[in-house]
Amino acid sequence: MRILVIGGNLFIGRLLVNQLLEQGHELSILHRRDSHPYGPHVQNLQADRNDPEAVKAAVGDARFDVVFDNVYDWERGTTAEQVRGCVPATQPDRLHRYVFMSSVAAYFEGLDHIESDPLAPADCPDVYARNKALSERALFRMHQKSGFPIVTFRPPYIYGPGNPFYREAFFWDRLLLDRPIVMPGDGSRLMQFVHVQDLVTCCIRAMEEPSAVGEAFNVAQAEPVTQLEVVEALAAAAGKTPEIVFVPRDVIAREGGRQMQEPLYFGFYFDMPPITTKIAKAQDRLHFEPIPFAEGLEQTFAAYLESGARRTEIDFRFEDRLIALAGKRG
Repeated sequence: MRILVIGGNLFIGRLLVNQLLEQGHELSILHRRDSHPYGPHVQNLQADRNDPEAVKAAVGDARFDVVFDNVYDWERGTTAEQVRGCVPATQPDRLHRYVFMSSVAAYFEGLDHIESDPLAPADCPDVYARNKALSERALFRMHQKSGFPIVTFRPPYIYGPGNPFYREAFFWDRLLLDRPIVMPGDGSRLMQFVHVQDLVTCCIRAMEEPSAVGEAFNVAQAEPVTQLEVVEALAAAAGKTPEIVFVPRDVIAREGGRQMQEPLYFGFYFDMPPITTKIAKAQDRLHFEPIPFAEGLEQTFAAYLESGARRTEIDFRFEDRLIALAGKRG
């Protein structure tokens, strides 16, 4: 098939591109760079996906059977208008599939969501949740009006080799230095994960599965885990026993702890109110069976060591202050 991947240089996109190439598909990637690492057999289309006119100019007269839309601009946001605005450039009347990467954030909040549950409202205070929910609504309206062959995926936290976000490595960098781990609250907040390979496998299966068209899919580990269980699992993968210091969230907030920039205290964007999902639909239609969490973390830890990306020079003053304050409270 002739396939366009919007993105393709980072986490999901890199694995997706490599596996599509292995299957013999004809690939193009659209991104902001003037080159990519895949060689001359992959067409390079340079454009900012947030600029529909630039996307239209970059695509030109190219025709595709499948489009994978994986890109979200974390600095500026990617709105529903920008997502919808790019679709005409892909000649939607000729598409076999348009696969859009959404997120569990589209639900905004709550536990045990199934795909038919309401998404975040248009006035949702969280920009990311609002953008993802509105983007899905726009794409599904196109499906209802014209049969646009949309498939959307709503993954939770994605983990695996090559994660560009400072998440798994945040903890391993500390565990390998025998540093204590700051645990926000009592460690009971729920999290849910999916291995990047599982997500890519489901994306590729959605290309061919007729019943996937016009559907959204939750793709995740079957059961959520607590934050305490996450740290224990990360430590087990590294062969370490974690020293955990519980710090109330109000103390972390008062001292200036942040979710997406320094001073981090629990990995990038990793201490959010819980959103969990049920995955029966993906298991039934896409024959999805998740990689066991412990196995996936062992694989990811081995890749982390091999990558040479381990940080050994880290400023721990903020964490030390939190730990000292927790000790005083105790």
